[in-house]
Amino acid sequence: MKNIKYIFIAFAMTYAGTSCNESKWLKETPYDFYTPANSYQTTAQFQQALNFLYDEVREMHWKLGDQHVAMWCGDIGYGATDPDNKFNNFKTFFTPYTYVSGEYWNPAYSVIANANTIIHRIDMDNQVGTDDKKIIKGQALFFRAYFYNFLANLFGNVPIVTEEAETPRRDYVQSNRQEVYDQARKDLEEAITLLNDITKAKDGEINIQAAQHLLTEVYISLKDYDKAIETASDVIENPAMGLMKERFGSRKDEPGKDVYWDLFQVDNQNRSSGNTETIWALQYEYKNAGSSYSNEMPRWLLPFYAGLQVESAEDPNKQVAAFPTLTEEKGGRGIGCIRPTDHFLNEIWTEGDIRNSSYMIVRDYKIENKEAKGYNQWMVADGWYDKLSNDQKMRNFYPFIMKFSRIGGLPDDNYAKNPDGSYVITDLGEHGIVYQWGSLSANTSMKDEYMYRLAGTYLLRAEAYLGKGELSKAKDDLNEIRIRANATEITEADVNLDFILDEQLRELYFEDFRLPTLCRLGKVVERSQKYNPYGYNVGDYQNLLPIPYSEIEKNIFGNIEQNPGYEGF
Repeated sequence: MKNIKYIFIAFAMTYAGTSCNESKWLKETPYDFYTPANSYQTTAQFQQALNFLYDEVREMHWKLGDQHVAMWCGDIGYGATDPDNKFNNFKTFFTPYTYVSGEYWNPAYSVIANANTIIHRIDMDNQVGTDDKKIIKGQALFFRAYFYNFLANLFGNVPIVTEEAETPRRDYVQSNRQEVYDQARKDLEEAITLLNDITKAKDGEINIQAAQHLLTEVYISLKDYDKAIETASDVIENPAMGLMKERFGSRKDEPGKDVYWDLFQVDNQNRSSGNTETIWALQYEYKNAGSSYSNEMPRWLLPFYAGLQVESAEDPNKQVAAFPTLTEEKGGRGIGCIRPTDHFLNEIWTEGDIRNSSYMIVRDYKIENKEAKGYNQWMVADGWYDKLSNDQKMRNFYPFIMKFSRIGGLPDDNYAKNPDGSYVITDLGEHGIVYQWGSLSANTSMKDEYMYRLAGTYLLRAEAYLGKGELSKAKDDLNEIRIRANATEITEADVNLDFILDEQLRELYFEDFRLPTLCRLGKVVERSQKYNPYGYNVGDYQNLLPIPYSEIEKNIFGNIEQNPGYEGF
């Protein structure tokens, strides 16, 4: 017992002696959780950090909500669910106090902060090889530039931050719009020296040509038209690049279709399909945990045809569903939130333009319900559309934009089945599809989608030529796209900024946010008031979005001024 007593006393004295050295035992040495010091050591760790940047872009464009739907308002679309409210009323939807502006501001600065950390730490001592360091830094610079350009387009004057954040700050200083564009320029010019060429980059990876494409837009914003023409030409004249002019890809042998239709079919968005037009495509793999969602455009853009009611065959005072089954031939389950403008649907097209073909923009379907008086008759051609209420015309039936829908060849578990295991086929031969809340099939595209393709580079170069006053060359670039589309060729007299904006609608409709382009060019107010039926709800000051008031309020040691017109809110 004595020995045990002495051992205990000795242990207690030892513990007492060491416990007084607080600086030693309070020091944290992380062995089993991540900090910036141990999170950026290997190529795999840096790649994980980059994956977050890719996903922020993908989520902002694919996982839609009211705030993102508003990004397709202006001259191309408007809200079909809440006339005069929400995103049909910029004066009340876009204010410093609503959540909307923050939904663009916050992700942008989140990516910028994470890109700054990557850029800072990739040049420190770590286990990353020299070649990998270049590619990683080039991608991080691209994403920082992408979001500074995005912020400058939408908000104008914003803070520039290029250092890794180590402590909270409330002293940000606003830079003017040209300085923000210039920061994007510097980042992209450096990125081009570091990135892989498109011939070496993996599918979906940021490459030299993607940086050159974005840099072209930045140079235009800086009014450096010569440089814009040079960078666009570097992409267009690259021997590995070219507009797709012949049928190609997974469904090229299907009769009656064309090359523009081929561009949007599953598996056709990457260079591995032979697509030399792709510059950057966002990636998706069905039921892959790393890409658990795809583009929700079919859900938001297609009409809510499941809610369409027409006259009953038995009782003229009774209404029945025109389309009782969700089908893949109608593109999925639309809910009719984004309604294309009449300007887009009816005013900008010339006869024969394949971008407006009957399978890219479907303008009529036959009534499928046997209980309907008009069963097996066309909604539009046979006059049933004319009998609809204005509310139903607004949301339940308008032309179907099929660019984002995966029609044919869906994964088998996406098809609705009868109790005996056979497929659900409507009386008119369409294929029923599964829908439940959160399902993929009825709501989303389930395929890769473009961010940049070469047709967009031609449009940017045409804009740069216009800025320089070289109308003949701008006309040639526009005709290069129009000839592929079987559209009527134009003359120099047709070339102006509004024509280029209309050509962007024809070629790139709904592929990218429309509002940043209109903000960049100061055209939100003009074109909304001219082409949007709710344009009277756009204030004359709304060529820029409001800076979130929360950002101004908490920046007590710095200076962020609100955009003109929003100060009174």
